[in-house]
Amino acid sequence: MIKLYNKSILAALALLSSSSLYGENIVDSIMKLRTDVEGLYTKIDENKENYKSQMKSIAMQVADTEAQIGRKETTLKLTNLELEKTNTQLVKLGSSTQDFQPVLTDAITKLEALIKAGIPFKVQERLASLTKIKTDLKEGAITQEKALSLVWASYDDALRITKEIGLFKQNIELNGEPKMAQVAKLGSIALYFATPDEQVGYVVKEGNGYTYKLEEDGDKVQKIVALFDALQKQIRTGYFSIPNALVLSEVK
Repeated sequence: MIKLYNKSILAALALLSSSSLYGENIVDSIMKLRTDVEGLYTKIDENKENYKSQMKSIAMQVADTEAQIGRKETTLKLTNLELEKTNTQLVKLGSSTQDFQPVLTDAITKLEALIKAGIPFKVQERLASLTKIKTDLKEGAITQEKALSLVWASYDDALRITKEIGLFKQNIELNGEPKMAQVAKLGSIALYFATPDEQVGYVVKEGNGYTYKLEEDGDKVQKIVALFDALQKQIRTGYFSIPNALVLSEVK
């Protein structure tokens, strides 16, 4: 009987020891879970603050972009009004037999100013075309009526370019070196470029001129590449996330 009693005591002690160990494990697990939960709450709070900061930054960028677009649209409207006035004057002169070479010269000078102040898209070629009209008119190689028709067409081309979206090729100057590049033109709002050696960037206005800025940020580079791919596939509508490259031009 004594031996059986001792065995019972030992079994009870073993059971108590096991229960105590089990209880300690539960407490440890609960404490660990509590620590994990507190850590998650801390991360959630941090993510909330980061999200708020990002949304605030995006809202400021959107407001700035909308303001720039508004100013650009105002400039474009004023330019269109000037072009319409010039076109009307040219139409009136078209039916007259008087000498209107001074008016043609003035119209060409104004258009040259618009081209130089506007987005740097095939500037040299467009200016060379106007120079040829002036030269041919001065030398008598073309009539005033023919010059009128050519100048009118040049004004129409200038208006078309302000709305045109697409891919083109032209010479650019990057870091002081001339390069042939593919350009993605978004009307008269922005101009992106991609060189054969896989460098990409966009045009920025500096003072009275423009500079081709090389983009080196990996995320922004991918966005520009995606824009070129979309235009290559004839996709000209939809939502595109691209670096802010709005250019503003003013003619004084």
